Amino acid sequence: MQSVQTTLWVVVLLVALAIAFDFMNGFHDAANSIATVVSTGVLKPAQAVLFAAFFNVVAIFIFHLSVAATVGKGIVMPGVVDTHVVFGALIGAITWNIVTWYYGIPSSSSHALIGGIVGAVIAKSGAGSLVAGGVLKTVAFIFVSPLLGFLLGSLMMVLVAWVFRRVRPNRVDKWFRRLQLVSAGAYSLGHGGNDAQKTIGIIWMLLIATGYTAAAETSPPTWVIVSCYLAIGAGTMFGGWRIVKTMGQKITKLKPVGGFCAETGGALTLFLATGLGIPVSTTHTITGAIVGVGSVQRASAVRWGVAGNIICAWVLTIPASAFVAAVAYWFSMTIF
Repeated sequence: MQSVQTTLWVVVLLVALAIAFDFMNGFHDAANSIATVVSTGVLKPAQAVLFAAFFNVVAIFIFHLSVAATVGKGIVMPGVVDTHVVFGALIGAITWNIVTWYYGIPSSSSHALIGGIVGAVIAKSGAGSLVAGGVLKTVAFIFVSPLLGFLLGSLMMVLVAWVFRRVRPNRVDKWFRRLQLVSAGAYSLGHGGNDAQKTIGIIWMLLIATGYTAAAETSPPTWVIVSCYLAIGAGTMFGGWRIVKTMGQKITKLKPVGGFCAETGGALTLFLATGLGIPVSTTHTITGAIVGVGSVQRASAVRWGVAGNIICAWVLTIPASAFVAAVAYWFSMTIF
């Protein structure tokens, strides 16, 4: 552990960098919360981002800080983290987010951050300094969360189709335009609850490493929690429109009933993962749910080429952000 003599300005700058990542997380992942509700025409884009941002912040009152505990204490062995590791991790995650945002690729901010932590720690002291259980369950959910989203989204679609099989399509459309507000709100709760906690976790990790918070504390300082939830909400308000177009239009065409089923399946997946303390990708989850809904209608309704490109980005996220983080760690060690 670094000495408590670590200058305050270094910690302040790293906290500011983490908050900037959190803002970018909301900006980058706004599409996950609002793509379906915008593409179905239930809300206008400006209305949708305000709606999603509100529920991102409200999540502070709903979820226990299980994900923050996993990131803060369950990924790296005690005593390994220092300011150089945190710097490398954040630079790796931010760089990957900028690249994927620019090209309109729905990637995972969550896994970019985990990849950044892993890359910086390996650069410092090797893979033996990682907590295998924490890393493995995070990696496993790269595959579990979209599959679970796919399963729940498709099951919801089948159930709704059966229940409303004798109702006129225009009436179904009218009802689900209203119900989609509920599902979009639920998904935004899950988005805020899982994603804000990852930044809470890395700031907590930093404060423990520099001696500004005791390792024995069971939760991070309140100012960290509030700042991170507000930052992700603010990021969502600005939205990442390049990715909204990919998520809401290019994978499959959605009607309100499909949007409701995809958001509900995704929200259930996020609630489960957050309750278990597993940092998952909201991007992976909603993409799986959208594909599940589209495939129930007919397999050709899904643009599998677009989905395949997204999956390639998923596979690259952790190693790419880890590589950048390792380089940033070495740079930090050399310069500072």
